[in-house]
This record gives sequence, structure tokens and C-alpha cells, in this order.
Amino acid sequence: MHASLLVGGIEAGGTKFVCAVGTAPDDIRAEVRFPTTTPAETLAHAITFFQEQQACYGQLGAIGVAAFGPADPHPASPTYGYITTTPKPGWQHTNVAGMLGAALGVPIAFDTDVNGAALGEHRWGAAQDVATFIYLTIGTGVGGGVMVNGSLLHGLVHPELGHIRLPRDPAADPYAGHCPFHGDCLEGLTCGPALAVRWGVPAQHLSPEHPAWALQAHYLALALQSFICTLSPQRIIMGGGVMAQPHLLPMIRTNVQRYLNGYIQAAALQEGGLADYIVAPRLGNQAGVLGAIALAQQALPAAHA
Repeated sequence: MHASLLVGGIEAGGTKFVCAVGTAPDDIRAEVRFPTTTPAETLAHAITFFQEQQACYGQLGAIGVAAFGPADPHPASPTYGYITTTPKPGWQHTNVAGMLGAALGVPIAFDTDVNGAALGEHRWGAAQDVATFIYLTIGTGVGGGVMVNGSLLHGLVHPELGHIRLPRDPAADPYAGHCPFHGDCLEGLTCGPALAVRWGVPAQHLSPEHPAWALQAHYLALALQSFICTLSPQRIIMGGGVMAQPHLLPMIRTNVQRYLNGYIQAAALQEGGLADYIVAPRLGNQAGVLGAIALAQQALPAAHA
């Protein structure tokens, strides 16, 4: 592990960028946050930050980028390090890794924001003791990072857990969904903007007793049931702004247990076990940028091994 060499990390979110320099959660030398505007302006802010840090600390070993997507995380691909078919205006087909690498002269590691957060939780957080798990974020969008046997999952492109289809009863929930591609997929039904449109107020203004949360827990538990049956994760970590409601996680656990109906016989899924199985991120809202630092450490040249 390249724990001592100073590296940079970027959590490249659709709403804001978080840039940091450090080696671990207890060794962050500098950090900055700024809104995600145009690619040129946003990446210029990031480049300036890292140039200032390199003037102070010397050349960084590498920079990791954990980006919103869809994105291309395959190093052999001609569009490696690009944000590709994103619905975010102006960011389609943006060469994020290429622009950063050319300006800063350091190796750039690139993955999705949720894969980055998963790596951070595996290194320092709620998944240190498991090798196969899911990190799911429920916020402005919905996405999932997956680690299988200690390696981040990519495959064809990368997991898009937020876009699985869910059964929706139009009589119980007439809202057609927020996703511009699929309507009532998981993201379309459970992201923060979907809650705001469906109920007329932002999610954080809904009381714990509001029927919004029973419906939210229903949809999220349906998704988790599918992920459990498909990927057999040893743990599921649920982050993002919508999950900041303390009553939501226990409701999801209850529903998951009910929907699985005893079919999968594993100790973690038995009565009382789900409190350690479906959990909050231990790194909180730092999971993304710390995951980016972990990505950078994986990309350090072999001479620093």
C-alpha cells in the first residue's frame, strides 16, 4: 500500500466538486468545495487548487477522480476518463482525466463516484471486513458502486444500479418518475428531485410520519431484494442526502426481510441481523473524496510500492 506518498482526490459530483490532498481520513492537508458549473470553469478550479498544493507540498504522486456518470473507467478505451452520456447539460463526452493529466503532469486514476465511495468505505469505513459489497447513494441521483472479491466491478461499462426497473402501482403512486431515460426506474422513483416533485416539498421538509417514507422504503427495499439475489453482497451501505432521515434505514431493513421471505439462508439476513447488513457509510459525506484518494493510491507508480 502506498500510504505515505501525498496524492490528490476529486469527488466530481453533478452538484459540486470536492478536491483534497492527503493520504488517509486523518491526514487531509487541504480541501476545497465549489459548484459544478461548465466543464471548462469547474476543471480550471480543480487544476488551480492542485497547482497551489503542488507549489506547497511538491509533486503529487497521482490524482484520483470519482466522477458522476455515465463514465468510461476502462484504461484501454479511447474515451477512458470521459464523462459520457450524462443528462447533465454541457458535460456530455467531457475528457475529465485527459484535461487534468495534461495540466498537472501526474497519473490520473478514474472511476465512478459510487465505485470511489465503495473503495473508500472498503479501505477505511463500513466495509473493511468484507470483500463483496454494494455502496448505494440516494441523492440528486441514485447510483451504486460494487466490489466483488476485493475488486471494483466494471464489466461492460460499470454498474448502473440506479436504473433497474421496479414494479410501480399507478393507483398507489401515480407519479410517472423523474428519470429522463426510463421514467419510473429506481432513480426516477426515489431520488431527491423525484420526492420533491411527487410531494411538492423537498425531502428534508417531510415529517417522519409522512407517507412519502413508507413508499420510499418500499421502493428501496424492492431494489435491495433484487441486488441481494443478483450479487449476493456481504453488506449494503446506503448513503446520499435522502438517506439522512434516521427513520428510513430501519424501515428499509424491515421491508427487505419481509420481501426476501426467508428464501436466502444467511446469518446476516436473519432476525436482528440486518442492522449490521444494511448500514450507513462510516465515512459519511467524505466517502467520495476519500475514495478518490484511495483510487489515486492504487495508481501510484510501482517504484512507490
